[in-house]
This record gives sequence, C-alpha cells and structure tokens, in this order.
Amino acid sequence: MKILIVGGTGMIGGHAAGFLAARGNSVTIAARREPPASVAMAKYPVLRGDYAQGTFTESDLAPFDAIVFAAGNDIRHLPRGIDEQAFWDRTQIEGVPNFVALAKRAGVRRVVHLGSYYHQVMPHLIAENIYVRARHLADEGARALATPDFNVSTLNPPSIVGVIPGVPAKRYETLTAWAKGLLPDIPDYAPAGGTNYMSVRSLCEAIWGALRSAESGKSYLIGDANLSFRDFFQMIFDAVGSSRRLEERDQEHPLLPDAFIVPGRGRVLAYEPDPAETALLGYTRGDVPRAVSEIVSLVDGP
Repeated sequence: MKILIVGGTGMIGGHAAGFLAARGNSVTIAARREPPASVAMAKYPVLRGDYAQGTFTESDLAPFDAIVFAAGNDIRHLPRGIDEQAFWDRTQIEGVPNFVALAKRAGVRRVVHLGSYYHQVMPHLIAENIYVRARHLADEGARALATPDFNVSTLNPPSIVGVIPGVPAKRYETLTAWAKGLLPDIPDYAPAGGTNYMSVRSLCEAIWGALRSAESGKSYLIGDANLSFRDFFQMIFDAVGSSRRLEERDQEHPLLPDAFIVPGRGRVLAYEPDPAETALLGYTRGDVPRAVSEIVSLVDGP
C-alpha cells in the first residue's frame, strides 16, 4: 500500500511511518519542513506542504492509496496572542475536512484521521471548550465525506505515551529529570485528576488496523489504561529507580499546568474502549508501563 503520513515528522507520525514501512508498505511523509538527517524519518521521501494553508494539490495526493492524517494541532500548539477561534478554524474545523475533500478529489481510497478523545468521552465539553468543539467538528466534517468507495475513519485516542529517538521531548526530559532528583524545587506531588493513556506503539497498531478494516464513516474511541496523574507520574519515578512516593494534591503542577487539563483539574476522564472495536483494529492493551520504561531509557534529564 502506498501511504502518505501527514504530520510524518511528529512523534506520532514518525512512529507510524516506521511501523507501517516495517509491514511492507511504501511510506512517504508530508510535512512543512524536511526532517533532520539524524532522525529515522529522514529515510522516507518527503512531500513538502502545509494542509492548514491549503498548499497541497490533487496531483500531490493522487499517487497514494491511503493517507494517515496525524497533523492535527492541539492545545499545546496554540501560539500566544493569536485569535484562538481563527486558529482552530484553520487547523481543525476547516483545515481537516478541506484536506480530506482534496484527497477524495485526488482519488485516494482510504483516509485515517487521528482525532482526540474528549468529545467522545465527555460530549458536554463540546459546548464548553473551544478546542474540544474544534476537534468534534473536524471529526464530523472529515467523516461526512466518506462513501463506500472513499473510506474515511477517525481514531480518537487519549494521551499518547512515546518519544522519537533524536527528537527533543521536553516534557518527558523534564519529568525524568524531576524523578531523578535533578529538579529539587518541584515538590513530590501530582495534581488531582486523571485520564486514559495509550502507548504510541498501540496507536500505530490501531492505525494499521484502521487502514485495513475500519468501517467507512465511523469514529473509533481507542485507549488503554485509566490512570490518575499521580499514578502516571509515579510510573516515571519507579522507572528511574526512585524510592520517592508521590502524593496527590488539588493544586496546579508546574509540569502539568491546569491549561493542559482540558476537563479541569480534579476530573477523571476514564473509559473502556469497546472490546469488539479493539479486536477489529488489533491493538495491544497494557503497554503503557513498557512505553514509560522505554521513554526513560531514551531521554536525558538536564
């Protein structure tokens, strides 16, 4: 299968490129910039462009059998001082369906759109949170273009655990440094609340499953482990060999600011993915501890 991965230089897209290529597919990555020569993604052909600016053409996409759309911006990518609604219109509400429509006109047969879990697990947030609303509308807009001959599916994953060797991963570098005792000014606690976590390897398995078996026009809520923020942080402490035990506090944390906890501090976003859908997509559960150990082995604290 000839597959284009949009956002192929990012953490998820980069892992997907390697995973899909290892299964005999011909992979090209689409990105705004060439990847550095030092990273694994540099070995794949690159299609330069920016989906949010509409710079791709039908002829760019026509050679591909399938597209994995892994470029959706989230709250971490929101620039300061920008019109937030305009940003989400461009990158989600309009940008994603417009790109999928372009793929349809180009004759691409399958698109797997990577969305986000908030609107499926907590639909009340659609009316309360501008970002969740944008993800919801991007998901609906993309799948509205599906037909029996143009298979469009959305995977809505939770918080994804993983890093790319050679690519800076500031969040995990800082968390690992804290766990090693290199950031003594940060007390040993985690904010109240929790969410679902999933390894990037499990997500790649789900992507491959969707490319082969997803029902056209369907969205799939995928995930793995429901953990409190304390339990997830503790996994990192345990992985570095620390004997320190974290406590939970209803207090903002410098490494997980309230702005990044979409449902709100103190809320637990927990769910169980549908077993039949998990089997259809063929992804592994119970993989988060392995992923955390792998991250700790790959990153270096300051």
